[in-house]
Amino acid sequence: MYKLIAIDVDDTLLNDELIVTEGTKKAMEEAIALGVTVTLATGRMYASAKKIADQIQLNVPIITYQGSLVKTLLDGEVLYERCVPQDAAKELYAITEQRGLHLQLYADDILYVKEANEKAVNYSTLTNIPYVVAEDFEALLDKPNNKMLIIDDPAYLDQLAEELKPIIGDRVHITKSKPHYLEFMHKEGTKGHALRFMAEHLGCGVEQTIAIGDAWNDHEMIEAAGLGVAMGNATPKLKEIADYITLTNNEEGVRHVIEKFVLQPAAE
Repeated sequence: MYKLIAIDVDDTLLNDELIVTEGTKKAMEEAIALGVTVTLATGRMYASAKKIADQIQLNVPIITYQGSLVKTLLDGEVLYERCVPQDAAKELYAITEQRGLHLQLYADDILYVKEANEKAVNYSTLTNIPYVVAEDFEALLDKPNNKMLIIDDPAYLDQLAEELKPIIGDRVHITKSKPHYLEFMHKEGTKGHALRFMAEHLGCGVEQTIAIGDAWNDHEMIEAAGLGVAMGNATPKLKEIADYITLTNNEEGVRHVIEKFVLQPAAE
């Protein structure tokens, strides 16, 4: 019997209209009624993920910032937190300044940008979170940052990630949540680390967990979980390593997994 289900948000739980279908909500509720912990595992910041969790009435700890922060919904207690090492954060900032790149910082669960450009506006709209134009952006590097994010052309970001690996890759986890988002976290700020932490916190084995995702930033939890599931709309690389491939996010792929691996076996 699976005890924990960790579900990515964008392009996984949410369909292309950015909603959770009634059928998916019902399947999640039925799994919860059986004693299964159903949680979110997202690259989004806590404030953004909380809005989605509230919609589907979850009251468990959720995995946010790619796994850098696990925090409870009811009382906001931080259970697990990792921040970008300060020296690496400053090196990354210097490189983005030199190249004129759009960088976002996440300190105290606030999204900070240097200027209100189109990239900041589009990101803010997608995540349903306001941005703050920092008076002294560089000074924010002295605060703990759960994540740093560059928005740019997908092919350029792939090349940049390769360039940055020998410079800061020994100290930070570098991943992409969407083709045009390059994200930087602590080495232990992955969805895989957070999933293992959650399993231990709940007192279940990692083999009793299901992880569902669509993008390469989900691969650590898909590899760690007892059942790693890739969405039908997942990147080809993720499908290769998954134990199971479900339907797409527009075909209630999450609902299908819950029904097939949790509700049907329980009914039998």
